[in-house]
Amino acid sequence: MVRAGRDSVFIDEFLSRRMIAIGWSKLGDLSNVHSREQFSQLVEQSWPENNKFQNSASVGQVYRFREEIVTGTTVVTYDSNRRIYHLGSVTGDYVYHPEYDPELVHTRAVKWDSEISRDILSAGSKNSLGSISTIFCLSAEAADELVSFGQNGKSVQTTEPVEDEIEGETEIRRDTEQRALGFLQDKLSKLDWDEMQELVAGVLRAMGYKTRVSPAGPDRGRDIIASPDGFGFQPPRVVVEVKHRKGTMGAPEVRSFVGGLRQNDNGLYVSTGGFTREARYEADRTNQNLTLMDADDLGKAIVEHYDRMDSESRALLPLKKIYWPV
Repeated sequence: MVRAGRDSVFIDEFLSRRMIAIGWSKLGDLSNVHSREQFSQLVEQSWPENNKFQNSASVGQVYRFREEIVTGTTVVTYDSNRRIYHLGSVTGDYVYHPEYDPELVHTRAVKWDSEISRDILSAGSKNSLGSISTIFCLSAEAADELVSFGQNGKSVQTTEPVEDEIEGETEIRRDTEQRALGFLQDKLSKLDWDEMQELVAGVLRAMGYKTRVSPAGPDRGRDIIASPDGFGFQPPRVVVEVKHRKGTMGAPEVRSFVGGLRQNDNGLYVSTGGFTREARYEADRTNQNLTLMDADDLGKAIVEHYDRMDSESRALLPLKKIYWPV
């Protein structure tokens, strides 16, 4: 895949000039540049203000266009306005065109052979074709579908049942949600103990409680007290212990926490390192109202109540909402 700029702005140039092209015009003519080391030096010299990750990404994209796409390579580009994929094959070597638009100076000639509507592709192929990279390799499934439809002509209609398409999109959504939760937990792991305690208190406030957070020092198993009045006088009173470490909490720790609760207290034990099977058994057998919350549970609670969390709590874990069609 070689994208024709953001929102397919250069699709007409790709088709009329029978080419694929990329920018990075500061690099100049790459006719005699072949090794990754040479590309790295050029990119670092051209964009000294960028960090290593940004420059590494640029090197990968330019190197792939210059060295990995060769005569005979099958390529595809996308017209987002018409929802059409254009399929073709590379017919020429790299050519530098400084007279073109700065976003089109590095080029390769292409023979465009066929057009495929995005609407006839499976949900899995649509998903794999959605990468934001300028240049990337297609999945085997997407490549096979595009080539198959391209060989059958321009006006192929989908034969995929609607139910299968919906199920495919649902699986992609679930996978995306799981990946997002994993990244959220990665961010949680980087918070220090004080920040984690404040974040848990923020979730409780978003749920309608008022909270008192214990200062640093011995807290006798009470990191946070949450209640309707904020003092713990009015029920329900929630006593929270926060353990932010890699190791799992065992039965002795849970038993000790339960032993410090009052008769009508509700206990919430948060352990980002999780709990042993014995600890969960200990929680199940107690007569006290007790909930164990691991990193996965905490992440889901944050997502559920994030919109109602105060600005101080959200600043500890900035998140962006993504809307998904249902």
